[in-house]
Amino acid sequence: MASRARLEDRECPLSTTVQHVGEWWTLLILHDAFDGYTRFDQFQQSLDISTSMLTARLKTLVADGLLERRPYQTSPVRHEYLLTERGRSLRPVIVALAAWGNQHLAPEERSMILVDAETGEEAEPVVVDAHTGRSLADSDAYVFAAGPAGSTGMRARYAELERQRRTRSAEVPAS
Repeated sequence: MASRARLEDRECPLSTTVQHVGEWWTLLILHDAFDGYTRFDQFQQSLDISTSMLTARLKTLVADGLLERRPYQTSPVRHEYLLTERGRSLRPVIVALAAWGNQHLAPEERSMILVDAETGEEAEPVVVDAHTGRSLADSDAYVFAAGPAGSTGMRARYAELERQRRTRSAEVPAS
């Protein structure tokens, strides 16, 4: 598919991530896997997804290393789909997406919330910097920059954005 090929050519880590989890069925399958579903019929019943679509998505998730396909029955052969370490590492992303969605709903409109498994108290997920504990929600405090593998074009892009930020901050009068 042409759009996927264009994503593969981009050097941005966001396009790489979208390539793996960008389809909404993928996120829903992963969400069910985090809830403990492992079998084809469980996913199909939960998601009300066609057999062909589920087969294709599971095949892609296995190929991408997010799920592992393992036989659990020999006669007839049946497989289960287990989260890999790479797949489990997506849990904070899924939690953050669900929390973002819930932020835009009235509390009584939320069909699913994240709770502390022990206390049942609703959790309020935030994304923080592991080094400082500061929230990454402040778009002025944290910005993207070219990484070690950044191309000349990527370095130029972020050098220009940094120049623009400095210009803007120099123009803002001190309070």
